[in-house]
Amino acid sequence: MPRIKTGITIQSINEMRAFSAEARRQNASLGLVPTMGALHDGHLSLTQRSVSENDLTIVSIFVNPIQFDNTDDLASYPETLASDTDMAFYKGADIIFAPAAEEMYPDGFSTYVDMTGIAEKLCGGSRLSHFRGVLTVVNKLFGICNPTRAYFGEKDIQQLAIVKKMVSDLCMNLEIIGCPTIREEDGLAMSSRNKNLSREERDAAKSIYHALTEAKTLCGHGENSPDKLAECMEAVLNREPLIRIDYALLADPLNFETPKSAKKGDLLMIAVFIGHTRLIDNMRL
Repeated sequence: MPRIKTGITIQSINEMRAFSAEARRQNASLGLVPTMGALHDGHLSLTQRSVSENDLTIVSIFVNPIQFDNTDDLASYPETLASDTDMAFYKGADIIFAPAAEEMYPDGFSTYVDMTGIAEKLCGGSRLSHFRGVLTVVNKLFGICNPTRAYFGEKDIQQLAIVKKMVSDLCMNLEIIGCPTIREEDGLAMSSRNKNLSREERDAAKSIYHALTEAKTLCGHGENSPDKLAECMEAVLNREPLIRIDYALLADPLNFETPKSAKKGDLLMIAVFIGHTRLIDNMRL
C-alpha cells in the first residue's frame, strides 16, 4: 500500500474525507473511535482494539454541543486536546479528527437523527435531547470518516444499542464493535466526568459499583425479581448521602424495558447524580 501521511491532526471535514477516501482506494480498513476527549484508559482500550483490527485508526475528538441538555454540563466538560492527542498517538492512532463546532454545525444546520423506542427510555427519558444529539453526530462522523468499524464502550450500553440500531435501520456499511467497561481499582467505571468530582464525591461514587455487584450477587443466590434487585441497588446507593438516584433497575438488553423475571444477559443499570455530575454504569447478569 502506498504510504499515507499519518500521525497528524485533521480539523477540516474535507481533509478528513480526502484521507478516508484515499485509504479506501488503497483497500485499507479504517477503524473509528468516536470520543469527546478527556481521554482515559477506557478510550485508549478502544483505540488499541481498533489498531489491532484495522490498517488505520482514526480517533475523533469533538465535544458535541447538541447532546447536552444542560449548558452548565457542557461548560464544565473537560477539554484536554493536547494531552488527548499525545495519548491517542502513543496507543497507535494514525489520525486525530478534531473539528470545531462551527465546522460540524455551520450556520443554518437543521437536520437531526431521531429514534423512537429504545432511545426514548432510561437516559433518553431523563435527558430529552441527548440521544438525538448522539445519533446526529455519530451519523455525521460515519459519513465523514467512512470507517470499516467503529468502537464504543459498553459502559454506555444504551448508547451502544441505539448506534447499532441506527446502523441496521439505515443500512450503513460498517461494523459496530462494543468493548468492555474499563474500571478504576475500586470498581468505578472510567468516565471523563469523573474529573469533575471532588474528593468526597469521588469516594461516594464507589457506591455505584458496590450496588451493581451486590444486586448481581443477590441474583446469583436465586433472587430473580426485578423489583427486589432494584431495591437492593437503591438500598446501597441510598446509604451515601451525596448520591441522588436517577434510576436503578433491571433492563432487557434488547428493548431496555424491565423484564418480568431476571435472566442471564439482562442488565443491571444505574444512573445517579453526585453533586452536579451525572454518572452511569451497568453490569450484565
